[in-house]
Amino acid sequence: MLKIEQLTKIYEGGVKALDRVSLTVEDGEFLVVIGLSGSGKSTLLRCINRLIEPTEGRITWDGQDITAASPDEMRRIRRQIGMIFQQFNLVKRSPVLTNVLSGRLGYVSPWRSAMSRWSKEDVELALHNLDRVGIREQAYKRADELSGGQQQRVGIARALMQEPKLMLADEPVASLDPATSHSVMRYLELLNKEDGVTVLCSLHFLSLARAYATRIVALKDGQMVFDGSPAEIDEVRFKEIYGEDAVRVEIA
Repeated sequence: MLKIEQLTKIYEGGVKALDRVSLTVEDGEFLVVIGLSGSGKSTLLRCINRLIEPTEGRITWDGQDITAASPDEMRRIRRQIGMIFQQFNLVKRSPVLTNVLSGRLGYVSPWRSAMSRWSKEDVELALHNLDRVGIREQAYKRADELSGGQQQRVGIARALMQEPKLMLADEPVASLDPATSHSVMRYLELLNKEDGVTVLCSLHFLSLARAYATRIVALKDGQMVFDGSPAEIDEVRFKEIYGEDAVRVEIA
């Protein structure tokens, strides 16, 4: 279980990205965080694995206090928290397989990773995870030779190398076309349903959230303004989240 209590993040200049956000995420949930750009979605996800340091509040996961964890403790905690990024965060000049293997960095010594001395088992696991996301045949191509959707699947395979219990997906389909967006979201859904991985995913489009989430949380100006099932977001709720002038755009 993930528990977030009174989480606040204030950036330099006094910008309050999160304002006392509290929520509990049960194991096995597929929770989608929606809201406009600047609402605090990415900050929330990145505070969970402390890529961003919270200003105030407490985050606990499986009984571990993430906000109080030392650097060594965070290294161990991050082994089980996968992260998928909006802009893929791949080493574009490196082969796909090398990018995927980097997901094992938390499990191997620094000198082995620096020398690319990966075990046979790690290589086999990387190929297996590429197979899971349907691009094993791309393993030895440079990452920048792949399409955007394929690169995001490399990002998913890399996160799978951590054998995570919790997956954070920060706007994973923001730069993808509608068809490819659904393809990527289906892989996350597969992890959630077949592997039992808890998924926290930030999205812009309500239609995608409705299609894949078991629960939706909405942020507006750093505050949580909705927490419930996808079916509960009617026209009134939609305008509360996105503003009176917002027009609902659906991705089929």
